[in-house]
Amino acid sequence: MTTRRRGLRVLVVHALLWSYAAVAFGPLLLVAIGSFRTNADILRQPVGLPESLTLDNYLRAWETASISTYFANSLLVTVGAVTLCVAVSATAAYALSRWRFRGRALLAAFFLSGLMIPAKLGLLPVFYMYLSMGLIDTRPGLMLLYAASGVPFSIFVIMGFMRGLPTGLEEAARLDGANEGRLFVSIALPLMRPALAVVTVFQFAPTWNDFFYPLVLLRSDSKYTVPVGLTRFFGEFATDRATLFAGLVIALVPLALVFALATKQIIAGLTAGMSR
Repeated sequence: MTTRRRGLRVLVVHALLWSYAAVAFGPLLLVAIGSFRTNADILRQPVGLPESLTLDNYLRAWETASISTYFANSLLVTVGAVTLCVAVSATAAYALSRWRFRGRALLAAFFLSGLMIPAKLGLLPVFYMYLSMGLIDTRPGLMLLYAASGVPFSIFVIMGFMRGLPTGLEEAARLDGANEGRLFVSIALPLMRPALAVVTVFQFAPTWNDFFYPLVLLRSDSKYTVPVGLTRFFGEFATDRATLFAGLVIALVPLALVFALATKQIIAGLTAGMSR
């Protein structure tokens, strides 16, 4: 009886998970299939398989609709912001979790207090500061804002992970004469790789998808990122469904790749503390 109930419970859980997966990925699958169909075919039969596979929609979206420009801007801003955020956060988290100095707890609290304040509430002071510094309508300005916004959460994750790691390797390296820089690069960074993967993905996705900051801080069409560029794309190609679907797929590819490549490290990072 117990085995039967357990089997029934597993069956119900699997059914719920597959149902959720169908609801979540169903629209994405329809968009992906529609990107290979012709516009006339989509208008005639909205849901269906492509008669023949063609990349014309992707070429038209990439070249004619300027998706290539928006994609390059988003890639530059996102990769730069995430790299800067992870580098600063990893260094700060290592110092706060391993070093003992006066004011360490206060400094950690200062960093983590950023989690309690939504970054968008400070947009007006940031806007005037950027205006005085000449960073309005610049990709580096947008990059710096995203990096700074992600530092509190990243330090929180990496510090929690580092505090659960043993210090034996670092102490042995100190006995061998390694300095703090060597310890950080050769020992700490490899050990914190699961936490870095979690932070990278959790910063990459919202930065890539963000619409608010580029809309406020950018002025030139040639500097727009994918979310803002897609709004212009929707208006221009509203009747060309096939090209529209191709543009959406192109915008989703980096997120899918990042999640696919980092899934193992993400699971290791999120479950690292469960076995301790």
